Amino acid sequence: MRLLPLVRDCFRVIAATSQVQRLPALRAHGALGIVANLDDPDQLYRLRGFADTVVHLAPPPNQGTTDRRTRSLLRILPRGARLVYVSTTGVYGDCAGAQFDETRPVSPKNARAVRRVDAERALRQWAKRAHARLAILRVPGIYAEDRLPIERLRQSTPALLPEQDVFTNHIHADDLARIIAVTLRHGAPQRVYHAVDDSDMKMGDYFDAVADAFVLPRPTRVSREALSTQVSPMLLSFMSESRRLKNDRMRQELGVRLQYPTVDAFLLQVNKRHENVS
Repeated sequence: MRLLPLVRDCFRVIAATSQVQRLPALRAHGALGIVANLDDPDQLYRLRGFADTVVHLAPPPNQGTTDRRTRSLLRILPRGARLVYVSTTGVYGDCAGAQFDETRPVSPKNARAVRRVDAERALRQWAKRAHARLAILRVPGIYAEDRLPIERLRQSTPALLPEQDVFTNHIHADDLARIIAVTLRHGAPQRVYHAVDDSDMKMGDYFDAVADAFVLPRPTRVSREALSTQVSPMLLSFMSESRRLKNDRMRQELGVRLQYPTVDAFLLQVNKRHENVS
């Protein structure tokens, strides 16, 4: 929905959704909404050859080691198409806090990331066969004013002790939409880009910053052993991978200038808006 205003004047946009209730909102934002479920390949065939420029936002299925949804999509795309795939920084696994660029090999450590790597590989193979232009955006935690860990803070979910904490990467949802739009126009063929901002912070510091901005209690810090008994396995897996991704390629090749270069810059604007209202 954030991307649509950036592309609707340049493209006739067809938005595939599995939820019929989303069609009015898509139409209101300038897209032709079509109900098509990637888990049902038969529903996709009426879209065959419809678009020569595609943004693939759908996540893989919740089970297995392969991304059947991406394979279903590839069967209906025309040769020579341009495609932007929104992947995840989770494909790198735990990097022990290392800072690195897009040349680092992937090393997924959980099933979700394994499926993402499978999707990327399937897309690369398709692009080579179809002489298509593929760009892959590896995206970290997406945030916005309506996508912050407020409920987590209100529930007093603990964070890790500073000495055991992990580095995290971030991007504001509005900036991500702009990165996707720019990549459609300027992304190099078969190229990977880190769609991350300039923040250099650990996860607990992120929670503290959000808590301070919204006048909420900071989370209690506990050991990893104690945390494992208080959060879900999925949440614990997010809190077990530490990495810092460079975004030089995104800035230099795509010319991206972020509206929110850091989480702190965003929270500062939120505080100013709250002060003006009060």
